[in-house]
Amino acid sequence: MKRLLLLLIMWTGVGQVQAQPSIVDTLELGHSIVMVTTDMPGGSNGRGSGVVVSPEYVATNCHVIANSNGANIAKFRDGYRPIALKANWKRDVCLLKFDPLPFKPLPMRDSKTLQYEEEVFSLSFPAAAPVPQLSYGNIKGIYPYDGSMIVRSNASFLMGSSGGALFDQNFNLIGLTTFKSPGHQAFYYSLPVEWIKELMEAPEIISLKTNEVPFWALPLEQRPYFMQVVIPYQNADWANLKSIASEWAHKEPSSADAWYFLGLAEEGLQQFAQAEQDLKHAYDLNQRDYDAMLALSRVAFTQKDLTTLQSLQPAISAVDKDQGEKVTQQIIQLKQGS
Repeated sequence: MKRLLLLLIMWTGVGQVQAQPSIVDTLELGHSIVMVTTDMPGGSNGRGSGVVVSPEYVATNCHVIANSNGANIAKFRDGYRPIALKANWKRDVCLLKFDPLPFKPLPMRDSKTLQYEEEVFSLSFPAAAPVPQLSYGNIKGIYPYDGSMIVRSNASFLMGSSGGALFDQNFNLIGLTTFKSPGHQAFYYSLPVEWIKELMEAPEIISLKTNEVPFWALPLEQRPYFMQVVIPYQNADWANLKSIASEWAHKEPSSADAWYFLGLAEEGLQQFAQAEQDLKHAYDLNQRDYDAMLALSRVAFTQKDLTTLQSLQPAISAVDKDQGEKVTQQIIQLKQGS
């Protein structure tokens, strides 16, 4: 009973959140999102997005400007040329320095305060759009990496969105929209604002030239585990997914996501008893992970585990009433078959 009460407290209001902001709501916010343009070797041009984080600095992804002949920002048909640069090429966070800009800096919220399934939205310039474009979603993953957290959401973005802004519902900047996985069911990742804050204390540089590669573009086996599992998951390559997730869970036993992907692999391999055990472990580590709830409910139904289904139903229903009703029907079905 205490566990069920805890779940209800944790999820109260999650299914009744405030409406996502409209274009009108974000008009003023969009004034702090800029287009970044570059002159590339060979005479071509590149484009990305940037975020005003102080009167002097615009944050963007380093891969937007790396090895270009020059970078500028544009806003309201006006162009601004930077006077210096701060860069962490491996993290893929760069700060373009300007004479004080006539744009309002955005408030920032540390990634360590974020929660799974929290509603978010992004603003950026995909495909060279003339004004910032909105995309809505929820936080689906928060992964410890290099002293902070990489944020995964299902707020989609396209080419040109690199260096754009990911916001919470209170219009705080919570990340830079940076990279996505290939293939269907793409995963969308944003870099933490803590890296922006740390970079503000770094020395300035002049050159845009670098031989360093962003961490997310390294060879697959050198990338973080949260990236290594994606392609096997998308391809339903359950044996490979189990191998990677097992290593992840061994190296990072407190990672709920490691146990979640391990449980998914075991479910795919029809190793249902082990899958249920590992998915329960994932859920115990993070009871706000809706995807883990759904996976555990599937396996619990397969295993005819009525107790687990009954404990999950209130939390699932709080997020998605239709899915909660589906679990209710499964509970009824198991009771009738007992």
